Amino acid sequence: MNELLTKLSECIEFGKINLASPYPPQMKGQDGADELTCKALDEGVNPQDVLTKGLMPGMERIGVKFRENKVFVPQVLMSAKAMSTAMLHLKPHFLSGAAKQKGTFIIGTVLGDLHDIGKNLVGMMVEGNGFKVVDLGTDVSSEKFIAAVKENPDSVVGLSALLTTTMVNMEKITREIKEAVPGTIVTIGGAPVNSNFCAKIGADNYSPDPQGIVEYLNVKFA
Repeated sequence: MNELLTKLSECIEFGKINLASPYPPQMKGQDGADELTCKALDEGVNPQDVLTKGLMPGMERIGVKFRENKVFVPQVLMSAKAMSTAMLHLKPHFLSGAAKQKGTFIIGTVLGDLHDIGKNLVGMMVEGNGFKVVDLGTDVSSEKFIAAVKENPDSVVGLSALLTTTMVNMEKITREIKEAVPGTIVTIGGAPVNSNFCAKIGADNYSPDPQGIVEYLNVKFA
């Protein structure tokens, strides 16, 4: 079992989606995340172990590499694709209660901003590390964030912005979320924001990279 889960984690780390995938070249012709996840479940491996000992270690390693500039966005997207493929087989087990997610993360790009690459990367990394992700998309208003928080109690909200002209909307959205649902934790990210801006608008956390958000959520939901 351990060998199978180790192979699965390597498929996630290196972005090996399935047997037919030619990427990465050194794993061509080998089973990928798709086949190995099915095999693990067929052999009776606990779905929770598939998640925590197979998928999550691979996503954590690629997240650290990305933070250290050892890999770049295309490699992370391939890892996320491999992870998403594996998660399709695990989702029925989440719904049945056989496997549990750590908590819920609501994410969206703030009102007026249509950029979503950074948001999508964060969502993929967070999901791959064992969280339920509610992705509200781009150009998201306070009302949509608040409705999602009310539908998902005890969730953490992530606000993304790429433009200096839209980062100002983070303050209004953060304030209105906290007024509507007191105690809600809000974390922010994006090219124009930093920890000083985070403190200024009353948000709870700023992370410069996806792995930072994963580590913050791991502490919050521990």
